[in-house]
Amino acid sequence: MSDEGLLVTGIPTSEELARVTPPRERREKGPCVMIECFQRIPCDPCHYSCRFGAIKEFEDINDVPEVDWDKCTGCGMCIAACPGLAIFVVDESTGNEECRIAMPYEFVPLPEKGERVRLFDRAGTEVGTGVVERVIPGQKPQGTPVVWVRAPKELSLVARHLAVNREG
Repeated sequence: MSDEGLLVTGIPTSEELARVTPPRERREKGPCVMIECFQRIPCDPCHYSCRFGAIKEFEDINDVPEVDWDKCTGCGMCIAACPGLAIFVVDESTGNEECRIAMPYEFVPLPEKGERVRLFDRAGTEVGTGVVERVIPGQKPQGTPVVWVRAPKELSLVARHLAVNREG
């Protein structure tokens, strides 16, 4: 991944990602949020969607979200609330070989539980496959569907999009 910068490439740098990545010990305890929101913009639905106070209150609506990982339950409510599709949940507590990743998905048809999907990184490069564990349809009028995928553990901080393997 290039470290030229988000504004140049559209892809966050390793330094930007390091600032928002939950500590390994926390990821191994259970699901926790990873908010990949790096720009100061007027947006705060993630804070209001969190019933547990894990996404700290903003002093200014333009603030970048901050997470108290000790309060995060990994419920994923903030994923559906984020209009920028910048929130994911990672869970490395499922064993030595696999992880779970929850990600927003705005395409139709939605994948189905048990379906094998292709996984992609932030640059759109295919990085592996996973199996859909759960699909939570978005609530109208707002709310993005959230797809939970079981994948190889090394993809927990890499896979950020999926594609279904259906033909026409």
